[in-house]
Amino acid sequence: MKDLAYLNKYLYKYKFQLLLGFLFVSLSVVFSIIPAQLVRHSFNLVSDTLKIYPLFDGLTIQEDFLGMFFQIVVFYGLLIVCMALIRGAFLFFMRQFIIKVSRKIEYDLKNEIYAHYQALPLAFYRRNNTGDLMARISEDVSKVRMYLGPALMYSVNLAVTCVLVIGYMLTVSVKLTLFALLPLPLLSVSIYYVHNLINKRSEEIQESLSSLSTFVQEAFSGIRVIKAFVQEEDMLRKFTQESKEYKDRSLKLTRVNALFFPLMLALIGLSTILTVYVGGVEVARGSITAGNIAEFIMYVGMLGWPVTALGWVTSIIQRAAASQKRINEFLNTKNDIVSHKNIEQSISGDVRFEKVNFVYPDSGVHALKNVSFEIKPGESLAILGTTGSGKSTIANLLCRLYDVKDGSIMIDNTDIRDYHIGNLRSQIGYVPQDVFLFSDSIENNITFGVERYTQEEMKQAAKDADLYENIQGFKEGFATRVGERGISLSGGQKQRVSIARAILRKPGLLILDDSLSAVDTKTENAILNSLKKIMENRTSIIISHRVSSAKLADKVIVLDDGEVVQNGIHQDLVREEGVYKDLYEKQLKGEQEVEATVGSGQ
Repeated sequence: MKDLAYLNKYLYKYKFQLLLGFLFVSLSVVFSIIPAQLVRHSFNLVSDTLKIYPLFDGLTIQEDFLGMFFQIVVFYGLLIVCMALIRGAFLFFMRQFIIKVSRKIEYDLKNEIYAHYQALPLAFYRRNNTGDLMARISEDVSKVRMYLGPALMYSVNLAVTCVLVIGYMLTVSVKLTLFALLPLPLLSVSIYYVHNLINKRSEEIQESLSSLSTFVQEAFSGIRVIKAFVQEEDMLRKFTQESKEYKDRSLKLTRVNALFFPLMLALIGLSTILTVYVGGVEVARGSITAGNIAEFIMYVGMLGWPVTALGWVTSIIQRAAASQKRINEFLNTKNDIVSHKNIEQSISGDVRFEKVNFVYPDSGVHALKNVSFEIKPGESLAILGTTGSGKSTIANLLCRLYDVKDGSIMIDNTDIRDYHIGNLRSQIGYVPQDVFLFSDSIENNITFGVERYTQEEMKQAAKDADLYENIQGFKEGFATRVGERGISLSGGQKQRVSIARAILRKPGLLILDDSLSAVDTKTENAILNSLKKIMENRTSIIISHRVSSAKLADKVIVLDDGEVVQNGIHQDLVREEGVYKDLYEKQLKGEQEVEATVGSGQ
């Protein structure tokens, strides 16, 4: 219960609705007891009538007596129906309050978890896989809701029912009460173990379903590769194996589920048999009436489900506690990327790195080593280097996806850690190396994160990214849906959508992180020429492994193993021995070989 204590704030938030729900639970129990007492009076009335009726044999009063008897029986019958209707109304309101509150808390908890997820740094997502994040916000929250709704409701119902019903039964006959209740603890313990077994089998099924879903998702996402390598039959065989595992586990669960109701009915039936037998003996002794037996049978029926639910509720609480513990692990994860002063101001783009060292906290990779450079407002800087040299790390640090531990990053002579995070990021146009598009229209992907824009501005951004003509070729134009992760677009088109998205923001600082790697040389030149206009009077950082991208920049720095090994301008660096010249010559030679191959083919 220590982990579930986190939910107390929500219980307090909805305390009035819960209290009303508990009140309706109590009233529903009261109005379920009254019919049992009416049945007792009815049975006693019938028993007494059967004894008295023959005494009026041959007398005219016998018919009047019989008519009066029928009226009383009908009256009792109508009272029982009325009690049942009133109880039904209270049961309705009980669920309307308690179950509705559990749904509201589920909604609040999911929103809290999602908001917390979004606030956590990038390092958190590198440590945890997406499936686990989704499981905690869906499956675990659902299990917690079962504790907040059905478990609370049935616990209160059990407590009130036991106090009122057993208390009244004891006043009638202690002996009969003990025998009537004798099988019920065994019922509760049995249901507890059966339900735990059901839970275990259900979790196994959930694992199989998750594995099956993952397999299908990967198969459909990689359908091009499957068809290209003619692996349809092999994939079908693997799917059949996964599906068979799911089927076998489902059948095991079905066998366990088959025990649930027979076990419950058998033990409640045993309780009823004991009630009739012991009650019959007591009636013969004259200590109770026949009506009491009927009344006790109804009480046993009333206690059957609450006592059964005790084992079920215990299992639910255990599962909810385990789930809330998993949720708390993430909710207690602190975001160490916070603003020191929450400064909100427009940035002009004066960027300065001062002896920055950075080690990735999750992997321990020393990405940057004593890196220093400066960009004046309106200038452009190209950052070149081989894979793993630390280029993308600079972009991550400027967007404050990570924080430096040694050295400092200044923007407009203000430490980057002093800016309000949202304000800073809103003024940066970032085109990441790993382009991500939402399963939405091209327009919504381009305008993502932009609150105000005109159609002309959006079209111009597409033109500047050399994307407009492609879009015009689509049947639905800007309304074309790109599919999951942009699967319907080519790699180059996806990169250009991402570039258009950054351009439309009109950022004070534009960062292109290897954003032209998937386009050909011709398209790259077209985009670079368009970017010349975009980059005028705007601080820009072009991160690339292509020397051709550096021609636009006012200055260039070259990274190697996290260190700045060269800096200057393109014209000087191609004449200077070093990494930059090597890259330039290799790429130039590669382009010439491609042109020669194409020429010979023609």
